[in-house]
Amino acid sequence: MTAARTVPPSTQRALCVVLHDVAPPTWRACQWILGALREVGDFPVTLLAVPRYHGARRHSGFERWLVERADAGDEIALHGYNHIDHAQPRDPVDWLRRRVYARAEAEFWALDYAEAKKRLRTGRDWMRSIGLRPRGFIAPAWLLGPPAWRALNEQPFEYTATLRRIHVLGVDPPASLACHAQVYSHSSVLRQIASVRWNAWLARAQRDAAQVRLELHPGDDIPRLSDAWRRLLRQQASDRRFMTLGDLARDVRVGVRSARKG
Repeated sequence: MTAARTVPPSTQRALCVVLHDVAPPTWRACQWILGALREVGDFPVTLLAVPRYHGARRHSGFERWLVERADAGDEIALHGYNHIDHAQPRDPVDWLRRRVYARAEAEFWALDYAEAKKRLRTGRDWMRSIGLRPRGFIAPAWLLGPPAWRALNEQPFEYTATLRRIHVLGVDPPASLACHAQVYSHSSVLRQIASVRWNAWLARAQRDAAQVRLELHPGDDIPRLSDAWRRLLRQQASDRRFMTLGDLARDVRVGVRSARKG
């Protein structure tokens, strides 16, 4: 990964809502979550689309829907290619990271440079074929290995994100913003309860942060979680401006370039 400059906090208080794993097999759950978001307010959402989620085939109706969402103001970003990590973990720590934390979905963590480049280009080609021009790429589970970072920096994406930071690409050196994702876990009752408590604490800790991001997944439509994130969203929306990740990255890029000229 190329060394990144840390950008000072902005005076603009931004709130980015991001929906992961948007694909034909998750389409119905994604639509439910978007409907629930609409009950909170009419604002743009960053949708992370997966070209071949768990090997699923293309779906023309789903692809038309993505274009319709983009035309209505949402941002469509690329989110991996198949969202599956096939490689074997190297050691116990790697096993915990990829099999427990990421549940074997950290697709870009162990890829070599050539394969990472191929999947990035194939994903972009798919989005361009349906009329979309993705500004951002976010790896499944926010995990990018060094070869994948190298491949990503050679592609015309404007930003990516990890769990704790938003990385603005296309400036030299790349810039980054501190912004820990608020994300829920739905895989077990224990993890659901823990993530509700964790995100309530994190939101309080981020009360004065320049930007926050709520990142949702199709499984977050269950009542215990949906009640929690809708409550959290309403609280944070009271004094923040909704932005897509692409718009936030664009503003940072403009600021960095203006500062360089000055």
